[in-house]
Amino acid sequence: MEPRREGKYKPLGIGRRAAMIRLTLDADKKDPLRVLCLGCHSDDIEIGCGGTILRLAAQYADIEFHWVVFSAIGIRESEARRSAELFIDSLRLKGPILKSFPDGFMPYVGAEVKSVFEELKQSVVPDLVFTHSRRDAHQDHRLIAELTWNTFRDHFILEYEIPKYDGDMGQPSVFVPLDIAVCQKKVSYILDTFKSQHSKRWFEPETFLSLMRLRGMECNAPSGYAEAFYCRKLTM
Repeated sequence: MEPRREGKYKPLGIGRRAAMIRLTLDADKKDPLRVLCLGCHSDDIEIGCGGTILRLAAQYADIEFHWVVFSAIGIRESEARRSAELFIDSLRLKGPILKSFPDGFMPYVGAEVKSVFEELKQSVVPDLVFTHSRRDAHQDHRLIAELTWNTFRDHFILEYEIPKYDGDMGQPSVFVPLDIAVCQKKVSYILDTFKSQHSKRWFEPETFLSLMRLRGMECNAPSGYAEAFYCRKLTM
């Protein structure tokens, strides 16, 4: 990544604000930009970083998305596959790799989950990894976060957030401003694809939009909307 300031720099003065410096992914490379998306359950990637994925796909022509879901069972498997294909066109989507580990029990089959990460390490060298937060209240999510850092030790990793009943929202430090059209597309894809989740009270457009609105306010996004991430390490 390298810093870039949008537009011309203007000195800070009365009634004038300096825009925050933005970091952009280094696309000046011979190989495609490789993004590894890791999610415990079928809709985690989309909820946590779906808007950012849509923005990256639009921003970088030469980019690959490697998509992995660890628990996609029954109807959730077909939902996960359809959603990945909605968010990313077939030419740039690698996968999705869909596993069938039991929801809520991943820490008890940790060795088998770890084996999947060992296979991933041999098949892809990502420039950017999206994964769960190590502070997530869900035990499956925490395990995937831990194994991500255990496996990809010298990579740029962003941990996304998942709203839930447990109330584990924190203070992320990396923000990705999103156009409102991108936010609406993200929410539309999620609601249209994951029909098995419609009975859950939290699975509503207001839940997803309100979180992006809050994060957009926190980073002063032009549209008022953003997704946010936790970043433990960053090289500039």
